[in-house]
Amino acid sequence: MNQLRLPGSSGTRHATPMWLALLLLLLLLLLLLLSAAHGAHAQVPAGPAVSAPAARMPAARMPAARMPAARTPAARMPAARTPAARMPALPPAAQPKPVPQGDLPAPSVTVEGERPSKRIDRQVYDIKADLSSGNSSAADALGNVPSVAVDPDGSVSLRGNSNVQILIDGKPSAMLQGDNRGAALAAMAADDIESVEVINNPGAQFGNDGGGPIINLVTRRNKRAGGMGVASLNAGSKGRANAALSGSYNRGLFNFQGGINARHDGRDSTATVARERIDPLSGAVRRSTQASSGEGLNDAFGINGGVGYNLGRRSKLAATLAYSKRSNDQHGRDRYINDNAAGALDSDYLRTSERNGSSESGSWGVSGEHKGEADGELFKTDLRVSSSRNRNDSAYANRYAYDSDGAQRAFSRQGSANRNRITDLTGDYERAVDRAMLKLGYKLARNEGKIDARHVNIDALTLEETENGARSKRFELDETTAALYGSWQWRLDERWGVLGGLRAEYTRVDIRQLTAQSSARNAYLSTIPSFFISYKASDQTTLRLSYAHRIQRPGAGDLNPFVVYRDEVNVSSGNPRLRPSETDSIELGLDTSLGPVDTNLRAFLRKEHDLISERRYFIGDKVLLTTRDNSGSRQSGGLEFSLSGKVGKTVSLSTSGNVGYSEQAYLNNSGSVARRSATSLNVRGRIDYQLSAADQLQMVLNAQGKTLIGQGVREPASTVNLSYRHSLTPRLNVVLNVTDAFDSNKTATRIDSDILRESSERRYDGRLIYVGLSYRLGGVTPGGGRRPGA
Repeated sequence: MNQLRLPGSSGTRHATPMWLALLLLLLLLLLLLLSAAHGAHAQVPAGPAVSAPAARMPAARMPAARMPAARTPAARMPAARTPAARMPALPPAAQPKPVPQGDLPAPSVTVEGERPSKRIDRQVYDIKADLSSGNSSAADALGNVPSVAVDPDGSVSLRGNSNVQILIDGKPSAMLQGDNRGAALAAMAADDIESVEVINNPGAQFGNDGGGPIINLVTRRNKRAGGMGVASLNAGSKGRANAALSGSYNRGLFNFQGGINARHDGRDSTATVARERIDPLSGAVRRSTQASSGEGLNDAFGINGGVGYNLGRRSKLAATLAYSKRSNDQHGRDRYINDNAAGALDSDYLRTSERNGSSESGSWGVSGEHKGEADGELFKTDLRVSSSRNRNDSAYANRYAYDSDGAQRAFSRQGSANRNRITDLTGDYERAVDRAMLKLGYKLARNEGKIDARHVNIDALTLEETENGARSKRFELDETTAALYGSWQWRLDERWGVLGGLRAEYTRVDIRQLTAQSSARNAYLSTIPSFFISYKASDQTTLRLSYAHRIQRPGAGDLNPFVVYRDEVNVSSGNPRLRPSETDSIELGLDTSLGPVDTNLRAFLRKEHDLISERRYFIGDKVLLTTRDNSGSRQSGGLEFSLSGKVGKTVSLSTSGNVGYSEQAYLNNSGSVARRSATSLNVRGRIDYQLSAADQLQMVLNAQGKTLIGQGVREPASTVNLSYRHSLTPRLNVVLNVTDAFDSNKTATRIDSDILRESSERRYDGRLIYVGLSYRLGGVTPGGGRRPGA
């Protein structure tokens, strides 16, 4: 093969002097503001000062935790393995008082999904109290997490940023990579998820597999002796249906958990596109329109299981296995009308398409941990292997009402097969050192991607098939990563906590263009710092400051240079010369209680260099190419808020969202720098009403503001979801869900560059109605409620 050299990377750029100065200024301001508060509390005896927070912390020694013990991941581990328990004992005068049982919240009314557990580096949202979780998907569950938005096509964004890395139990998975992410989230049952961790500034232990902030899906684990399970059966509008069964069993040295689910669902859609091509020299405009529709529900099936074994009191082993499959069948109709430069009709035709295919994902893993002899000493190792395979075959037929040049292609067929495999091996070591916790670790990973596309022209008379060599391509990518990290978490006293970390990653990328018989390689070393500071100003108030530097590596689809034809006027390709983009992010947070209202505020600043963004330009009179490049930068900032409380004994209210400003710089096709900015308000409101001991009603409002995307913007959108649950018995519930009650959901975008003006709008089957039964085996308390934490 011909050997090509990709542009080198200078490695990670550390924070610029401006950012360092800003960090120091904010830190100094924080110290000045808090020094007065610290002085005000200096005369308060140590014991009473920490007695109140004990009612909100698992072990009362971790300032970051405020939720009941059974709801935080740390508290679900054996007590001796939580960071709080590994810290040296406090002086007797500072020991927390016991928690009065009467202070615990009532699980039947608490809005757990909107009241996060705060840890020093993340926010943990318990979604089990979401009424819709029994018959919804993981995508639906993510849509109920503050500042997380999920489009109907499965695209996920956090605070308006679509560069989000999604993990499962802290590990990357091939099923959540690239274009497969939306289908995988739609096929995953929400009831399999224990909690959602939102990590806006990831620490040193997290790699840069996707760059940007992290959303970690923590799957259900039952630590209690005995067994428990949940079975659900649901029917939806227009023939939709789903069923799921999950459970766990613990006995002696063994524990087992697993689940199986099946879904028949999807969303039909309609879309319109109006496009204007602008001649940069004469200013002449050439117009075209496209009207589309897509129909077809898909079938999904998933199964997962795990087993754990305790090797005495200090060691344990675990193994997991999972498989899922989803069909991708769809019937589509697209009508294209194109004008020429003079404004006269150039072509008018209808294209029908029949697509069939499937997406398959599988994973297995083994892990082990051993508690050492030293205080808080813990060794952990974990091997995960996951893979995904997507196959699509589409047949097209064009019926022309008019074509000026007579170059009609009546029939064609296109097939694609994309495969991805991730092997991830990690090792971690923890040990308590005086009042601090030391963590060290390594990671070895390999990400293999393969893309195979074949296009066939079909003769209209003989139906003879001829391969179109210009549109048939094969491409492979291998990415190898080796990383080391270290972090130091130090509790200065009962008020101050510090966590600092540094990660070094070596990455090598090999790409092979098999059709063109050429290859390329790139390698670079990145250093990734992070730090977190927390200050407990009072029993009710905690301040947090965090900073992280991240990189985003381009994926296989981003690097694949071959042109992929979606239709005759819309094509896309990757860019093998893409460099990793880099991000500096800083956040200042306030967690407090204003009377009965829990209040969380987060001020954030974010700056991205060498931004990987979409760029569009014409490669023919009618053909628009969408590709990616590093030709821009973006900076954003804003305030995130979350408020929750109760009105009386039956109504719980919560609201969350963020208001922010973003500015993006990019290169026009002429080579000049253009800037675009947007101010947006994203709001989520939630009302829970306990009608009676057996009936609960829930309403959720989601409103997303304007978002910058490449050379354009995504317009605001909003939805209202309703849920109702009635307990027939302490174990059997009936649940009714109405998604997008007012059928208002849509995805609308506007592109405005020096050569292109385009507006598009896609609407989906928004209003979906599901009704179903949920039966719980075990984990039930008298009176129809769940056992706390079950």
